[in-house]
Amino acid sequence: MTFSPSRAVAGALALAVLSLPLAGAVSPAEAKSYHYKNCTALQKDFTHGVGKKGAKDKVKGKGKPVTTFKKSTTIYKAAVKFNSRLDADKDGVACEKR
Repeated sequence: MTFSPSRAVAGALALAVLSLPLAGAVSPAEAKSYHYKNCTALQKDFTHGVGKKGAKDKVKGKGKPVTTFKKSTTIYKAAVKFNSRLDADKDGVACEKR
């Protein structure tokens, strides 16, 4: 058997392509559908709500803001895109609950 530079290059190229992450591939967490009918449904997955990274709960009166919500811009955007009523006060935190 003789060495063929073109076969070696083709083999190396094929290996390089196969080792690249697939474009559009998503992790299992991202693959989950974050479609919630209401806050009760969302709070089954995220007890204290979900918000964008850096968001602060808007509070009226003497109440303290919720800080224990899940911080994930990806999840927040997916949930609110499906149902905008989940963040009625538009503070970047959906379904916040103490």
